[in-house]
Amino acid sequence: MPVLYYVRHGETDFNVEGRLQGRRDTALNPRGRRQAVTCGDLLRDLFAREARRAEDLAYVSSPLRRARQTMEVLRATLGLEPAAFAIDDRLMEISYGEWEGLTLPEIEARMPGLLAARERDKWGFVPPGGESYRELTRRTGEWYAAVTRDTVVAGHGGGIRALMALFGVVPRAEATRTPIAQGVVYVFANGTMARYG
Repeated sequence: MPVLYYVRHGETDFNVEGRLQGRRDTALNPRGRRQAVTCGDLLRDLFAREARRAEDLAYVSSPLRRARQTMEVLRATLGLEPAAFAIDDRLMEISYGEWEGLTLPEIEARMPGLLAARERDKWGFVPPGGESYRELTRRTGEWYAAVTRDTVVAGHGGGIRALMALFGVVPRAEATRTPIAQGVVYVFANGTMARYG
């Protein structure tokens, strides 16, 4: 099974404001760019420890700008051509549909009771016009099935939760509630997950 070095995109202003981003094409803020540099440094250290060369791995990103910017910065930090990586739409963040751009209090005010319904079944719940974690995990699994070599990924918190569920790192319901940090490298190997940073 190919090893994944998975990086959640760096911080955006939506993160700071507590807004659900989903498919919104937000950009990194200055702190997010620093976090991407940190991830490049962490990867350099990991590769040195494992006697690997950065250029020998595959690199792929979600098409969303915040993920692409994270990949560009971390590749530059590794001394690689910043823009020389693949894009895969299956790595996009979970879609929150009509909830995108809103904070949780705003959602509750506009659609009373739906957040409580989501909490009762976060794995299967589909926000209006969005997708469930079950659906996200299916598309993430389709992507992983096509991966043929060890790969560095720039993606989203939802993607990491989906891989945790897919590989059985934690039970599905627990995966949907696991906080996913920025400025951190998550390594998936042989059905396990390690966190660096």
